[in-house]
Amino acid sequence: MDATNVMTSARLGRWAVAAMFFANGFLVGSWAPQIPLVLTRLEIRESTLGILILVFGLGALVAMPWAGYLISRHGSKNVLRLFALTSTVGLLVVALSPNPWLAAPAMFFFGGVVGGTDVAMNTNAVAVERRLGRAIMSASHGFWSLGGFAGGGLGGLFIQNYGYLPHAGFVTLVALAIVLGACFYLVGEDRPVAQEHRKFSFPSSPTVYLVGMMALFSMIPEGAILDWAALYLRQELGADIATAGFAFAAFSATMASMRFLGDGVRNRFGAVTTLRVSSLIAAVGILLGGLAPNAWVAIAAFAFAGLGIANMVPIAFSAAGNQEGMAAGTGMSVVTTMGYSGILIAPSAIGFIGEHTGFAPIFMVLSGLLVVVCLMAGLAHRADFKAHYPAE
Repeated sequence: MDATNVMTSARLGRWAVAAMFFANGFLVGSWAPQIPLVLTRLEIRESTLGILILVFGLGALVAMPWAGYLISRHGSKNVLRLFALTSTVGLLVVALSPNPWLAAPAMFFFGGVVGGTDVAMNTNAVAVERRLGRAIMSASHGFWSLGGFAGGGLGGLFIQNYGYLPHAGFVTLVALAIVLGACFYLVGEDRPVAQEHRKFSFPSSPTVYLVGMMALFSMIPEGAILDWAALYLRQELGADIATAGFAFAAFSATMASMRFLGDGVRNRFGAVTTLRVSSLIAAVGILLGGLAPNAWVAIAAFAFAGLGIANMVPIAFSAAGNQEGMAAGTGMSVVTTMGYSGILIAPSAIGFIGEHTGFAPIFMVLSGLLVVVCLMAGLAHRADFKAHYPAE
């Protein structure tokens, strides 16, 4: 294959993996407006819902290393096809669950296929970066946020007019169509990667764990908005189901917009400055969300927070992959595991606390975590690099 055909294939692969990010975000965003209805249709309390969300997170964390193992043997393209196709039925399986006992394994399955897809699509994006010779990660995450916006924004309106089960079926069909179309244009790694993953050892440098803490503190607020903002607007601010769905949708919209601009912003101002300003913007937005007197003020506040949170995790991941004296994959595995714990596991604890305190105080406390990220931002200096793309 000549150079022209290689670049054409890489460009198609870039849009194919973007479609996978969009489909994954669409599935997760579509789950957000379903959450308040789970309480009523399963007749459970917030604490039980918190357990179900915890099970979702456990499913993802179990599947993530398994996906990494499969990728090391079969490449990201094949593993991404497997997980992405399976993930399209995840929300429907949850919606069909008639009681908490069946909802728990359904949530584990949904979390597992979404988490496995996440690892595979991020790894595939790295393969595309290598072929193109430029970064696409921030924009790829932008497509995830765009999918979340579409899922959250349309979901509330669809459920209000047609019901939760037709909504789940509609989401399945849309996601399946997107994934099937993308499968044909994915690109793979240039060489087998199995030999790169014979052994794994935890790094001894404390810096990578501190970077992981920044990723964790950045993703906990994101997980809180995903899983609890709709319920917060509905129960504490009196919003209807359609309006409540706009909380995560607005957050995802601003986050997507800023992620598409992320690489240019970071190149101009540097990773450390970008992270500091971003974390302060996010902290103010989350704080105002907790202090909001009505639903629309809260939606605007969460949208403002999305502008800040947008590029915090990509910067942390980039810093992880460029730690001195450490393989990129080693640093990335530590930081991604710590970071995704914030969006997959922490929201369950937030549910337990929120049942007793309400969610407004929780959002105010979470703004403090983002201030801590601002104070730690100097650790992200490794995210500034030129003509270097982390190994998988």
